[in-house]
Amino acid sequence: MKGIILFTLFAIGMTASAQRVNFGNHQLSINGDDMTWLLQTDGSQYEWVTDKYQWGNAYYDADGDIAVKTERRQEGDDLVETYVFTNTSKRKVAMKNIGIYTPFNDNYPDARTCMTSRCNVHIWPGGKAAYVNAVRMSGVGTNLGLMVTEGKITDYDVWERGSKKGMSNFRGVFALCPPDMTLKPGQSYRLTWRLFSHNGTDFDEQLLHRGGTVVRSHKYVYSLGETASVDFITSKGTKTVTKKIMKTGEQRVDYKGTHALLLGISGEQELLDKRVRFILEHQQMNNPQDPRYGAFMVYDNEGDSILTDGKGRSDLDEGRERVGLGILLAEYCRQHPDAQMQEALIRYARFVREKIQQTDYTTGSSVMRKSKNRGYNYPWVADFYFRMYLLTGNKQYALDGYATLRSLYRYFGYGFYCIDYPVTIGLKALEQAGLTFERDQLLYDFKTTADIYLKNGLDFPKFEVNYEQSIIAPAVQFLCEVYLATGEKKYLSGAEQLLPTLEALQWHQPSYHMNEIAIRHWDGYWFGKRQTYGDVYPHYWSAITAAAFHYYAKCTGKSTYQQRAEQTVQGNLSLFFEDGKATCAFVYPRLVNGEPAHYADAYANDQDWALIFYLLVNEALLSSFK
Repeated sequence: MKGIILFTLFAIGMTASAQRVNFGNHQLSINGDDMTWLLQTDGSQYEWVTDKYQWGNAYYDADGDIAVKTERRQEGDDLVETYVFTNTSKRKVAMKNIGIYTPFNDNYPDARTCMTSRCNVHIWPGGKAAYVNAVRMSGVGTNLGLMVTEGKITDYDVWERGSKKGMSNFRGVFALCPPDMTLKPGQSYRLTWRLFSHNGTDFDEQLLHRGGTVVRSHKYVYSLGETASVDFITSKGTKTVTKKIMKTGEQRVDYKGTHALLLGISGEQELLDKRVRFILEHQQMNNPQDPRYGAFMVYDNEGDSILTDGKGRSDLDEGRERVGLGILLAEYCRQHPDAQMQEALIRYARFVREKIQQTDYTTGSSVMRKSKNRGYNYPWVADFYFRMYLLTGNKQYALDGYATLRSLYRYFGYGFYCIDYPVTIGLKALEQAGLTFERDQLLYDFKTTADIYLKNGLDFPKFEVNYEQSIIAPAVQFLCEVYLATGEKKYLSGAEQLLPTLEALQWHQPSYHMNEIAIRHWDGYWFGKRQTYGDVYPHYWSAITAAAFHYYAKCTGKSTYQQRAEQTVQGNLSLFFEDGKATCAFVYPRLVNGEPAHYADAYANDQDWALIFYLLVNEALLSSFK
């Protein structure tokens, strides 16, 4: 039978206190602040979020009778909730797909609303040490934490996702999930969690103060033969567990009801080499009769072939984000000269110039040229051309890169928040090509754009998504690069103004999936085969944050940001497999809209951007300019 249990409240000891977590009218609050921590569950905020999803309502599948008792009590400034599942049958009852709705207000109406009344929700379903860290999207102010103190949370589900339910601007309704269980007659299972406030930087300290466990490793991706070291920290001391990595794939390190998730790989350079070789041998259209001849294409791992019919889906076409495959190969070939690869790249460059672009450098998304004029296409194609100049020394590629960016500004002006403006590489390529006028003009364009970013500040404009990590991260990166190019401190100050909002989008859960990986939650739908909305850990665009941190570290000398950047790109290596194949996204939740998830999508689509950022963060690109 299926059960849906509505929350029954037993309130104990309600007294006022500073930074106190309160609950009333189906809302959590901290010390009476005006932050809206939870979704409205009366249909007024989103018509599909109804009273079914009120905080604390429980659901499950069971083959017998289960009673659920709930309690809420105040302990000092904290709010403590207990859920008791009891078998009232006269025989064993198996329970599965258990969840408790926790409708945190993580969604994106617009940047201004996000800055004042929305939170980024970081979930760690770590068993006895599970927690939720709900951080204001502004990155400034008091935040909300939830930690398990009795029982376990081992998964989480996401509900109410869909193309007619907020699309990319609604992260969904969360539910925290105890493990499947079998209860004897009269037996109960207790789950208790504690809600508390924190200032962001002291979250781990607050966990330890309340008797929790903090799990840490200095990295989460290890090469074969390395010895991993994981610290399990409590207020009483630290237990260090070591594990020698003897095989590739996921490695779980357990200790007293919680764990860390590590990834074993053959080696970082080895994985990169395998992936590049696979692209070269399997993902280029080599049929001269096909109008896409020379293009790099989506690969279907289940069909073991390139995808030649995307059924009209623009997220599967031969242009747009797929340009990243060409950028990766161009950079790799420059570092590892290979005649076959260079020939393939020249063929690809011809395809881009003749089939994706028009004579005046208007840049489309496919050979059909029927889609809208999309601003994101331009910097990617320009980036590719600049790298082709550095690879071949052919000045025409540098001119093509310049002309592509000038076309971008002609169509979209100076206020577009592009991903991957090729600031450093573009200026260097033009300089090395002796194109001084073009370099100076491009620097003027970049400065003019950066000045608009400074004026906008945290009031980010809407683009394909109302508010997202891949608006903020490229802006931080761009401002840092313009600062490095000009030495004008106002650009660094502008980047620092945006930095808290960027940092608020990620946390350091002890898992290669999540550690320093920014929240993304629609890319499995837009770029995947199964088209599942829901949290994606990792998704390659999370690596833009790594680029932003990397450049910020170069600007300031703050090495912690470089270390965080390295963690991000290492986690994204999990998108690539030992046979050279790849996945565009790992959809993380246990269930999305009741359907099984927690899978790597079958399409190798646009994930190779993660390797471009990997090379950047590891200085493979910048060292060549010295």
